[in-house]
Amino acid sequence: MAAARPGSGGGSGSGSQRVAQPSLLLGFPEPVLAPAAPRAASELPVARVCVESPLPQLDRPFDYLVPEELSEAAKPGVRVRVRVAGQEHSGLILERAESSDAGVALQPLAKVVSPAVVLTPEVLKVSTAVAERWAGALGDVLRFAVPPRAARVEAEYLPELADRAAGKEPENASDPAAEKDSPAPPSSPSLWAELQRGSAFLRHLAAGGSPRASVQAVEGYGPRGWPQLVAEAIRTARLSGRGVLVVVPDRRDLERMQLVLEQALPGERVVRLAAEDGPSQRYRGFLDLLTGRARVAVGTRGAVLAPVRDLGLVVCWDDGDDLHAEPRAPYFHAREVCLLRSEMEGCALLLAGHTVSTETRRLVDSGWLQSVEPARSIVRKRLPRVTSTADSFESARDPYARMARLPHAAWQLAREALADGPVLVQVARAGYAPSLACERCREPARCVHCSGPLAETLTGGARTVACRWCGTPSGAWACPYCGGRSFRRSSVGALRTAEELGRAFPGAVVITSSGDQVKSEVPDSPALVVATVGAEPVAPTGYAAALLLDGDSLLSRETLRAGEEALRRWLNAAALVRGADDGGRVVVTASEHEAVAALVRWDPAGFAERELTVRKSLGLPPAVRLAAITGTRAGVETFAGAAASVLARPGVRTAGPVPVSAAAGVRTEEDVWRLLAFFPIAEGPEVSRGLRAARIALATRRGSEPVQLRLDGSDLV
Repeated sequence: MAAARPGSGGGSGSGSQRVAQPSLLLGFPEPVLAPAAPRAASELPVARVCVESPLPQLDRPFDYLVPEELSEAAKPGVRVRVRVAGQEHSGLILERAESSDAGVALQPLAKVVSPAVVLTPEVLKVSTAVAERWAGALGDVLRFAVPPRAARVEAEYLPELADRAAGKEPENASDPAAEKDSPAPPSSPSLWAELQRGSAFLRHLAAGGSPRASVQAVEGYGPRGWPQLVAEAIRTARLSGRGVLVVVPDRRDLERMQLVLEQALPGERVVRLAAEDGPSQRYRGFLDLLTGRARVAVGTRGAVLAPVRDLGLVVCWDDGDDLHAEPRAPYFHAREVCLLRSEMEGCALLLAGHTVSTETRRLVDSGWLQSVEPARSIVRKRLPRVTSTADSFESARDPYARMARLPHAAWQLAREALADGPVLVQVARAGYAPSLACERCREPARCVHCSGPLAETLTGGARTVACRWCGTPSGAWACPYCGGRSFRRSSVGALRTAEELGRAFPGAVVITSSGDQVKSEVPDSPALVVATVGAEPVAPTGYAAALLLDGDSLLSRETLRAGEEALRRWLNAAALVRGADDGGRVVVTASEHEAVAALVRWDPAGFAERELTVRKSLGLPPAVRLAAITGTRAGVETFAGAAASVLARPGVRTAGPVPVSAAAGVRTEEDVWRLLAFFPIAEGPEVSRGLRAARIALATRRGSEPVQLRLDGSDLV
């Protein structure tokens, strides 16, 4: 990282490159220093500080003078207050140094907020690598690594934090040696023994090694579900005396994983890290890990930088889920941060799921990951039988199956399976009728005020048609193409589906799980469970059957990953169904497609390998990396000019800039343009560094328009 380190005066980068003072970088006149400077610390009088600021031009360490009275408290990793351009900012001390090459007098630290060392060298190293990889600001990454301070909570941990800073082991910290030698309680037969190379992975992990594997889980429910499979690997890592970090996509997975871990690790504290838990609870969990009170953490994507001591295993469940992608700067992906931590901290890595993402398959093909998957005999026995209504046999039996939303085969399966237990019905959309079209010409119905999509909603038993964007009622709508004045439903939501199924199966219990009413679990009693993709509840003994509707809607999404994402969602739902030996069956309604064939064969690895081969031939992610520059046309073109030397490197190709369509989900009052840059993975560090430098350079220019810089966004192509 190009580190420029001025305090109130100048500074220089790691390559002795001079930079302007912070005041000049911000466009303010140089502040006048007080005539009486405080006495500097006798040892290491310079503190290098990462300033918390959204301004790109402040994305560099700054040097400050450490007054003698603050020297003892101003340790690397503590929170401080510093002055930049006449204003106080929060920051973190990265290191202490003997001298500064700024060449001018340094401003003193304004205040040490707390003597607690909250940033460890290991987390700082990984955070720096994350900022470099995604061309972001280190301060933005540290916002995820170090949660906001809760003073009352922190007061309870100050003695232990002080002991840790002094190199002493806290009294209540767990003893890895004792844990390793403690006898393991009796357990059920290993779930890993059913997986090819599964037992070898556990043996390597138990011996203190750091294996890396892509694991294809089997069931998604009951005592043999994926949480139990992951928990067995976690327990093995703990018995070797090391810490564990688990990252899951959402709250439901987090609660399931936490419950199973508390049962698998009796008497051990398992820290939960989730943004919705509130700042005090999250900070308490952070300090539990920092002090060593806990060695196991499970959380959503924000927990991926948690300071787990003696980290021995990092687990990422369902790495293809888009919830693992951070929507705020620097837009990192939890899977990739897990890869960085495994590489930089020398710990084991486990990427587990019911499917295999193309990014994971690329790592398997390169030999960086080992594939651990069930044998075909296990797949045929423990997973349900899948039928597609588009195959030749079903089409011959029901010629209208391709056109019907609920073909006869699906209806017949639901009727039969309701006698044995709950039946899952997966639909693509929430709401009632979230998309409408003209009855005459089939063109999508748009709002006359903002061109947003018109939708039918069910409120208080009354059906209304209004814009999904601005909420304006449709009123006297007329199709601008043919003049038609009536609508047809181009898609049907979960509520409408539940209503239709209630009429088709009179007397059956209908449960919905969608939108704001997502359920984690349903009873084993007979019921029709209508859920949107990703919101499927778990039945304790599995569903008797599953109907995967709206397959063509999932496959027709305008994204490179439509097939991959559809297969992932189908497999996650089908894994909740009982095995074929117990009568479990799944019906998918979709046209002929490679993803449908992979579901019927239950072959996610083969589909990922074929998909990766196609993307390699076309030069598309994940075979290459991707950068997107978004903003006004003038801003994007200015950025492209500033980064011309980077974009002209061998192997780098660009597309655009082109307008970003409203259909892509971008709604602004002014035109939004986007430039895409594809570059080889081997060129990634140099290209990322160059784009980051161009972003910082433009931020220092007066009148330059801001742009958004994103790397490797899964929703960009």
